[in-house]
Amino acid sequence: MRRIDLALERGRRAKKVPRDLERLIALLVLEGLVEPARAAKVEPALDWNAVRGVDEVIALERKPVTRIALAASLPDWLAQRLYEDWGDEAEALALALNQRAPMTVRANTLVADRTALAAELGKEGLATHPGQWSETSLVVDTRTNLFASAAFKRGAMEAQDEGSQLLAELANPTESKALVIDYCAGAGGKTLAIAARLANRGRIVASDVDGKKLEELRRRARRAGVSNAQAILIEGGRWPRELDALRAKADVVFVDAPCSGIGALRRNPEARWRLREADIAGFVARQTEIMKTAIGLAAPGARVIYATCSLLTAENDGVANNLEGVTQVPLAEVLGEERARALGRQNALTVTPSKHGTDGFYARVMKRL
Repeated sequence: MRRIDLALERGRRAKKVPRDLERLIALLVLEGLVEPARAAKVEPALDWNAVRGVDEVIALERKPVTRIALAASLPDWLAQRLYEDWGDEAEALALALNQRAPMTVRANTLVADRTALAAELGKEGLATHPGQWSETSLVVDTRTNLFASAAFKRGAMEAQDEGSQLLAELANPTESKALVIDYCAGAGGKTLAIAARLANRGRIVASDVDGKKLEELRRRARRAGVSNAQAILIEGGRWPRELDALRAKADVVFVDAPCSGIGALRRNPEARWRLREADIAGFVARQTEIMKTAIGLAAPGARVIYATCSLLTAENDGVANNLEGVTQVPLAEVLGEERARALGRQNALTVTPSKHGTDGFYARVMKRL
């Protein structure tokens, strides 16, 4: 929006508040979908050649934060935070948050592996190619309603970003009878991925404060053929007895904590204008409190994963580095040296749309003391 409004300001011969139609035409011109001459026939009051040249003007801006804010249409505070946290990588990262996200699915290995799923989708006329980072991911090249496909209806796949699939891989327990707690499970995308990795063995407890999301989880689990997952609702901040009985017993505790969602802005672009800088401190406080509680569910020596879809250090390392009762696990110990180098940053899994083509995710693997 900021980039578009700046473009219109350059092309306007008199000051005026931009109209939605002007913004739409400006976007089409900037993306090369409409020529300036054609735009001038619809809105002759604007110099559309000047509009088209706005990116050249932005590129000449010497202040990196201002340039990032304008080029990627971000609030100033967010451009500043990204620059502070990512340095020279910040501009490419910010621009990638405006790109169209790929349509990625996870092959539900309880029903079909990735090769079989690709073949099945091919028969339905859908072109795919394997994801780069997760062995269960397929990128669907044909834009379509996936939920209408036979493969989806029979539970052979779930729509899931490849970065999200990687988070579930971190939680992969080594024991087939393991107890895994997905503490902020939501609608259960990662719960189902972990269940598939366990091949329906062991036990997964998915808890959340949102009953509607847990109902969706139950529906998805039935469709996916998941039989080892149990959903537990936390109401009014009070733990139910079922969850209280699991204190210090879990082999794996996975927490995809509520966060700013900055890593997923390409799927929810308007969120950047609703989010305020003051909100970040609130997220950090909530994340820290959630982790204090979640760590108490892990048995001594058990794996604890803290994850977000934020790109801000404050919500990521800023929380993980200050947790008590846990110690870091080297990422290479979980993913292997080569993958840890490709997917890690400061010993945490850190994937971004600019570098990995995924949504932005962060995850730190730890061990309960």
